[in-house]
Amino acid sequence: MKRLNTLLLFVLLFAVSCVKQTKEQGNSAKNNFVTIENGALMLNGQPYYFMGANYWYGMNIGMEKLGDRQRLIKELDQMKAMGITNLRILASSEGDENQAFQVHPTMQSAPGKYNREVLEGLDFFLSEMGKRDMKAVMVLNNFWTWSGGMPQYLQWAGKGEVPYPQISNEWNKFTDYSKQFYANEKASKMFEEHLKVLITRTNSVSGLKYTEDPTIMSWQLANEPRGYSEVEEYHQWIAKTSALIKSLDPNHLVSLGSEGDSPGPDAGINLLKDGDVKDIDYVTIHIWAQNWGWYDPAKPEEKFEDTKKQVREYLYKHVEDAKTLGKPSVLEEFGIARDNDDYSPTATTVWRDKYYSFVFDEVYKLAKEKAPIYGMNFWAYSGEGRPPRPKEFWKKGDNFLGDPPHEPQGWYGVYDKDQSTIQVIQDYAKKMNGLTSKVVADNAQ
Repeated sequence: MKRLNTLLLFVLLFAVSCVKQTKEQGNSAKNNFVTIENGALMLNGQPYYFMGANYWYGMNIGMEKLGDRQRLIKELDQMKAMGITNLRILASSEGDENQAFQVHPTMQSAPGKYNREVLEGLDFFLSEMGKRDMKAVMVLNNFWTWSGGMPQYLQWAGKGEVPYPQISNEWNKFTDYSKQFYANEKASKMFEEHLKVLITRTNSVSGLKYTEDPTIMSWQLANEPRGYSEVEEYHQWIAKTSALIKSLDPNHLVSLGSEGDSPGPDAGINLLKDGDVKDIDYVTIHIWAQNWGWYDPAKPEEKFEDTKKQVREYLYKHVEDAKTLGKPSVLEEFGIARDNDDYSPTATTVWRDKYYSFVFDEVYKLAKEKAPIYGMNFWAYSGEGRPPRPKEFWKKGDNFLGDPPHEPQGWYGVYDKDQSTIQVIQDYAKKMNGLTSKVVADNAQ
């Protein structure tokens, strides 16, 4: 009887130990999620400040047969060495092989028809990021053509051929087409079905459910969505889609992915209004000085001081808006061309380095003063990739670069040999990453 009681006691203690260990493991994994506390981005009980990059093509070079996993591993190591801890990545793509001005192969070649190798490329990519303690912002859709996105869903929904502005140079026709997505029930339903497939996926490499993977920082509704004249429908779509994502995955943050306010008066976006949605956890800022006419690479000396003034005003206004909303902000897109607007990889980067230093320093100073901005993702890391035809559009079989397929190749990407730019990134990565330690030290006093 005594032996039986002893055995029962051992079994009970073992069971309690297992439950405790499982709970501790669960809590440990939970602690590795980026969260929001009192309007701040937090990680493991400390403010989460970061230096980040846009690295959209990771899932494509992560494919086992059609990708280049050795390149992916090298480039992740390169970025890790720079101090980069956050990557904004493409997590969805749509379109058949005939679609122009977009990445190939795509994740979804027809509604509900998936390319397993692209999905497994994303799995591999996330697994490798996790090994390096990097966080991923998962972009799920696109207002522009380069990943399929809203125009592709509309075409699948029977709205006719996409009016590519790269052919017609009529951007209004394209934006009039793409903005129909929000109110098109058939197109938005296809996207919602895709979200259910992707967000509930289990990683084939790590075995982790996406919903339980702390490598993912946030799900992002789309790349640069704009409302234009469909603002009411746009706001309804933001609320509906962010709520759906939260219902599928309560563990991760949700962001919109918009520019904030656009300098164009008719774009139909406004950070204060678009970000004032319960399930949008933090707000995003994009700044495109050259695209918006604030910078001329042919006349850098003449324009640079004015460029800095306009960029600073735009940034500070948006950070103040984030403060009004009581939400954190991230500058997740910015960049300028190489010197003299030269698209060749051998072109110098003197003015880009000055611009990066300026933007990084503005964000760092704001964060240091406890303004609600926590990170910045420059556009974009091209790593070992080089354009075979600088300034021409991407074609199937070309190297993947930071410049997406609908834009001239070699425009904004940072290469692994751009040592002066990399040095600037490293210097400010140390400063941003060091802010967490400073806040912790200040709070301990």
